[in-house]
Amino acid sequence: MNPNLENLHTYPFAKLAKLKTKVSPAPDKSPIFLSLGEPKHPIPAFITDSIVTHVGELAKYPTIKGIPELRVSIAAWLCNRFRLPSIQIDIEKNVLPVMGTREALFSIAQCTIDPAYKPLVIMPNPFYQIYEGAAFLAGAEPYYVDCPPENDYQPDFNAIPENVWSRCQLLYLCSPGNPTGAVVETKTLKKLIHLADRYDFIIASDECYSEIYLNEETPPSGLLEAAYSLGNEKFRRCIVFNSLSKRSNAPGLRSGFVAGDSELIERYYQYRTYHGCAMPIPFQYASVAAWNDEPHVLANRNAYREKFSAVIDILRGVLDFKVPTASFFLWPQTPIEDEKFALELFATENVTVLPGSYLSREQKGVNPGQNHVRIALVEPLKDCVEAAHRIKRFVQS
Repeated sequence: MNPNLENLHTYPFAKLAKLKTKVSPAPDKSPIFLSLGEPKHPIPAFITDSIVTHVGELAKYPTIKGIPELRVSIAAWLCNRFRLPSIQIDIEKNVLPVMGTREALFSIAQCTIDPAYKPLVIMPNPFYQIYEGAAFLAGAEPYYVDCPPENDYQPDFNAIPENVWSRCQLLYLCSPGNPTGAVVETKTLKKLIHLADRYDFIIASDECYSEIYLNEETPPSGLLEAAYSLGNEKFRRCIVFNSLSKRSNAPGLRSGFVAGDSELIERYYQYRTYHGCAMPIPFQYASVAAWNDEPHVLANRNAYREKFSAVIDILRGVLDFKVPTASFFLWPQTPIEDEKFALELFATENVTVLPGSYLSREQKGVNPGQNHVRIALVEPLKDCVEAAHRIKRFVQS
């Protein structure tokens, strides 16, 4: 067996399931699940209609590069969303469809890490657990950059010493952040691109929550946008990941893409011809329809805004939290230890949230996720409102 498997931590939701076995929830209250970031808004009908229309294509093997129409739609969306000239995204060189960004975020480390040089993989702390597992199984060592409340839950890149940058082969970004909802500013993205050039590492930017934001006038910026504004028109050392899971409420479609540096994409394509994760053709046609349509995305954002507004009104002054810029997560501080908070909330109110310490690692005696919980506002509005009232009652009691 791969000895690096021994380094893997128990996945957060497995830990949560084990925690919940310690108690029984109140039988008079219906369960409300706010732990898993699985969108519950209706999937647009045109997506399912497209799958049905093209279901006969299941008789064909899909290719790793995908149908040209899909890469055209992804490139057009990228250029429109991040204000890039249309000629900057070449569908033959800069884009690859993937089976959801989870597998791509994992496999990019397996493709790019050279374990012979004691590599480090830098990642935010707390973080999406795939980053850590990908680093370990690629033969690298994770380096965690804390995201404390005093830094607006942003990674403190200024605290990273030069000897760490010099060993870094891959930097994972997550903006908007999971679980904090924090957005990395353009000036920080530019600084990281300069550092990547100086120390020769790759930036892998997870932008899966880029289309869920509270202010319609200020959408989150992206890594390719920052690179282009610096004159890095070939997106050297930059690769971004996005998907239809959150944007289009289609997590089961497993449809995403990677885009950026053509040399990276070329080698990653070579890797994927062996890795073998090609998207079924009916899903590709459905993805074309989704990337080409914006009204359903605006409706999706408005639905999340309505839930944020209602829940924040109920919990303001009850829990201490920063209203996030984007994503569908609240990341409040808890008045008691986070695991105890989650367990007792489940026992008394039958509301499930995720302890923040499950999403982060302790360093020098400090766990930046401790005494926080992640609340995913994915359930219907009435359930989110009901959950907020139950949380308020629990805290006040």
